[in-house]
Amino acid sequence: MKEILGVLGGLALFLYGMKMMSEGLESAAGSRLESILETMTNHKLKAVLVGTIITCIIQSSSAMSVMLIGFVNAKVMKLENAIWVIMGANIGTTITGQMMALNIGALAPVFAIIGVILIVFFNRLLFQQIGMIIAGFGILFMGLEIMSICLSPLQDASFFIQLMSSLKHPIYAVLFGTLFTAIIQSSSASLGILQILSMQGLIPFEVGACMIYGFNIGTCMTAYLASLTGCDNAKRLTCFHILLNVAGAIVFVIMSYFLPILKWIQLLSPQSIMLQLANLHTVFNVISTLIVLPIDRYFIRIVYKCIPEK
Repeated sequence: MKEILGVLGGLALFLYGMKMMSEGLESAAGSRLESILETMTNHKLKAVLVGTIITCIIQSSSAMSVMLIGFVNAKVMKLENAIWVIMGANIGTTITGQMMALNIGALAPVFAIIGVILIVFFNRLLFQQIGMIIAGFGILFMGLEIMSICLSPLQDASFFIQLMSSLKHPIYAVLFGTLFTAIIQSSSASLGILQILSMQGLIPFEVGACMIYGFNIGTCMTAYLASLTGCDNAKRLTCFHILLNVAGAIVFVIMSYFLPILKWIQLLSPQSIMLQLANLHTVFNVISTLIVLPIDRYFIRIVYKCIPEK
């Protein structure tokens, strides 16, 4: 029971840190962020790049997609532009996994202290907003560290070993990854937990790879909930995001049967399974975007068939 509460507490810190970073950026950028997204997204590649950079900063594709739904709802941004940005957001969110693998979390308390100093001891609004971003970053990784400590007893838990054995089939692993991320509403948190469990030898790389495909689908849950009360274009944006990630998962599962993709990923960093999973997450999202970007108009047609004009 103590370990479960510890994991939930660590997860709460992780998600709260991510929320702090997102709110700090929105507060600091304000109308400028809206202006950037309006003027810098009139071309596919520019829009993808903007989506990647902003999501790298706020470390949450879910927060980015909710922001985009708000802009589409307010008719500040066209549907096509938002679609290109969300493809970039998928790539940008992979930076969290890379930082986890490189053990940036060791400096988490330093970031948290600096951020809190800026919030508490400085009256100027800009310093407080920057403090929120920095403190959120530190809290996020401190939550991950707590989860790492509390998840270690799972090595001896028979129910967990049986569960992992049942996920050896790729479809089951993808579905489990989807459901798990839909519940906690953060692919970054899901990936962090997966990296910890894999580092402790509890989940093999092949199973973890299929779970990552599911994480990308499950992370659409936040945007789906946000779009329920939105306009038709907001619903179409969410529909596209789901289609993009489902298509990517199908392509990668099929490709894994014919090409040694996972072996190639492992060769990039043979000593670190955490880095292997982070690299796969990045490669998955980059390749999915490269495949869909030239043919996005066909996906948009499918979206309009799913949610037709009234």
